[in-house]
Amino acid sequence: MVRENIDLNPFLEPGAIVLNPNAPDWGKGQVQSKIGSKVTINFENMGKLVIDGSLIALEMVN
Repeated sequence: MVRENIDLNPFLEPGAIVLNPNAPDWGKGQVQSKIGSKVTINFENMGKLVIDGSLIALEMVN
């Protein structure tokens, strides 16, 4: 069986501020780019990371 890639973060666009609920110690992150389900985010405490948006639902910060 083939696993279908489902984007859990379709609302994200560059400039959005997010949190990773599985790693709150990373701090807030600003979305740099989004290609498919791959999201590049610059986090306060972890720097720039690429997150697989089919594996983690990020939380928007107001």
